[in-house]
Amino acid sequence: MPLVDGNLLVRFIQEKKVMGGAFNTTNLETTVGILEAIEETKVPSFIQIAPSNIGLAGYEGIVEMVQRKARNMDTPVALHLDHGKKLDDFKAAVRAGFNSVMIDGAEFDFEENIRYTKAAVEFAKAYGVTVEAELGAIKGKEDDHVSEADCKTNPKQVKEFVERTGCDLLAVSVGNVHGMDEEPCIDFELLEKIASESPVPLVIHGGSGISPEELKRMKDYNVVKVNVASELRQSYIQSIGHAYDENHEEANLIAVLTNAKNSVQRKTFEKIKELNH
Repeated sequence: MPLVDGNLLVRFIQEKKVMGGAFNTTNLETTVGILEAIEETKVPSFIQIAPSNIGLAGYEGIVEMVQRKARNMDTPVALHLDHGKKLDDFKAAVRAGFNSVMIDGAEFDFEENIRYTKAAVEFAKAYGVTVEAELGAIKGKEDDHVSEADCKTNPKQVKEFVERTGCDLLAVSVGNVHGMDEEPCIDFELLEKIASESPVPLVIHGGSGISPEELKRMKDYNVVKVNVASELRQSYIQSIGHAYDENHEEANLIAVLTNAKNSVQRKTFEKIKELNH
């Protein structure tokens, strides 16, 4: 089926009473592996890419790649921009045909974050594109960017932030971390407070390092989207590394890349099951 709007995908997720994953791609093999896993599980999900990983394919290339595979799927999928820190990247993704985009103004103070996010929302709404915003900085490695702050989301600011910006989804910081170099420590008491204040569904970044038990609990607090990147990238790289270790003279590129694609598919399948076990 065609790619669907992010808000519509969230509605499908809520109707099916599942937890939606958001899986980061970079190239053809990771894209196909992710989408094959989504189709196999039949759980509506996001596929996403960050600006720091767009260099190989470009925004239009990723859109075409995902659309080509998704049109033959029965499970709804939305293509999302992860961590659009610059308005230029945000706008490029919207114009290229992304169904959902994140504007990340978490490095700013509260008022500047509102102004920055609101400007992005106003641009995206003209295209009918769903917008995710972030309130509170998330610790850890964000692709090629390391967060300067470690600031959990203030639940007292949540309602005002959402109402003034008009965002559709809110990424929050509750002890979750990017990457796998640090241990997450999820503050469920804080997550509960945020959920009670937020007029929109919540997003958790850093899903690679969170235990299956904690991932499952998040659905009780209006979390509809959990981002997973590091585990997928590791599986891809490890597969190719294993091929080289097995045979330093290996030249069958299609076999090596097919195995790498399959490793991403298996890991994505595992994560979707963890989110919904």
